[in-house]
Amino acid sequence: MISTLGVVLAFFFMLWVASLVVRDASIVDRFWGMAFFVIVSATSAATDGFQGRAHLVIFLTAVWGFRLSMHITMRNLGKPEDYRYQAMRRHWGPRFWIVSLATVFGLQAVLAWLVSLPLQAAISAPQPAHITFFDALGLLVWTAGFLFESIGDWQLARFKSQPHNRGKLMDRGLWRYTRHPNYFGDALQWWGLWLFAVAVGAWWTAIGPALMTFLLLRVSGVTMLEKRMMRTRPQYEDYSRRTSAFFPMPPRKA
Repeated sequence: MISTLGVVLAFFFMLWVASLVVRDASIVDRFWGMAFFVIVSATSAATDGFQGRAHLVIFLTAVWGFRLSMHITMRNLGKPEDYRYQAMRRHWGPRFWIVSLATVFGLQAVLAWLVSLPLQAAISAPQPAHITFFDALGLLVWTAGFLFESIGDWQLARFKSQPHNRGKLMDRGLWRYTRHPNYFGDALQWWGLWLFAVAVGAWWTAIGPALMTFLLLRVSGVTMLEKRMMRTRPQYEDYSRRTSAFFPMPPRKA
């Protein structure tokens, strides 16, 4: 597993160099999902685990990663650098180029490696050399999470594409039951992938989905977006009172 840390550090170092060329640190977000495909590919090449489980985990990781990368790329196409990195660039001034290596790209490399621990364990384990109950359960949970995230993203994109919805708040479909169906679905997929590690006895790799869930809830996901929405959308306060923040639940009365 340590060798894959070097691989992912090298991957994000190349992304950092590319960000200096295009002067846009946002590219790190576009390649976040693809970084996990790099990790599982490196793990598969360096180990000799049970191929049935390894191929399934690699496939599910690729589907999750490439869908996420494509979604973020299309969403940000033609837009300037993300406001978070612009704020960092203003704060650090001429030193941002070197500071971003550690605080943006290096940090995300380490986080990706930690989150991917269940994937590495599941792919590298030679036993049990058959698909188990936990593998099947992992596939079921992952599929539920993938559908939840994909449908949530599709519903929001469709809502925003209609001119008469400009300035309105999305509170329909899955967004009626949770304010962040995409984040919930993303977290659910990672708990599903962890079950493949449970199948090989690596239950301790729960640090991976737990860290991803924490990031989605408290760092770059729910908390950050909620603060921004409260500032920019007056109707969001009412929406937040009647709609669950993360776990899907029936809407409360306003």
